[in-house]
Amino acid sequence: MKKILIATTIAALTSTSFAATVSNKSPQKDQLGYSYGYVMGRTNAETLKEINLDAFINGLKQGYTGQKSDLSDEDMAKALSQYKKQNDAKQLEAFKKVAAENLEAGRVFLEKNAKQAGIVTRPSGLQYQVLKAGNGKTPSAKSKVKVDYEGRLLDGTVFDSSIARNQPVEFQVSQVIPGWTEGLQLMKEGSKYRLFIPAKLAYGEMGSGDSIAPNSTLIFDVELLKVQ
Repeated sequence: MKKILIATTIAALTSTSFAATVSNKSPQKDQLGYSYGYVMGRTNAETLKEINLDAFINGLKQGYTGQKSDLSDEDMAKALSQYKKQNDAKQLEAFKKVAAENLEAGRVFLEKNAKQAGIVTRPSGLQYQVLKAGNGKTPSAKSKVKVDYEGRLLDGTVFDSSIARNQPVEFQVSQVIPGWTEGLQLMKEGSKYRLFIPAKLAYGEMGSGDSIAPNSTLIFDVELLKVQ
C-alpha cells in the first residue's frame, strides 16, 4: 500500500496536471496524490519547515525512479544524523524548560495549599485532606486494596478516573506511585482522601505518557473501598 501511495505521489508530481487545482472532479490519481501529499505535509509540518521542499521533491523522484543520487549514501547519512542530533537537542531543551516550569508551579501551589484549612503536610512533602472518614482496616504496603479515584492536574484537567469509568481498581499498595503508597497507609476502609502529590512522589521528571508532563504535581481523590 505504501508503494502504491508513493507511486501515486510521484505520478502527481511529474504529471502535467499537477499545477492545476485538484478538485473532487479531478482524476482519481490526482486526488489521491494530492490527499497523500497534504496529509504528509500536515503530519510533518514541523520537520518540513527545516528543509528545502524543492530538494525534497527532487530526492523523492530520484529515489523512486532509481536514478543516481546527487549525494553519496555517506553524505545522506551524515545529513540525516546531524538533523537528528539537532532535533534531539531542541526537544531536550524544550523538555527541560517544561520540567523546570512545572516544578516551580508545583512548589508554589503546595506552599500555598499547606496554609489551607484541613490540609496536612507530611515530612515527605505529601499533602492530604480528609474528605470522608472511615472506620475499617488500614492497609500496609503489602496489602491489596480496592479503590475508586480521580486524578487531576493543577489546572483541573482530569487525566484518569475510575469513577468516570464506574470501574474501581485493585492493586497492591506498594505497586503504585510513592504518593499513593504513603497516602493509602494513612487511610481506613470507607474513607475518602484528597492527595496532593509532589512530582518526586508521582512520576518525577519523566512524566507519564501524553497526559502527565514532566515534574507535574498531581491531585487525586481516592476512596478506599476495601482492604483485601
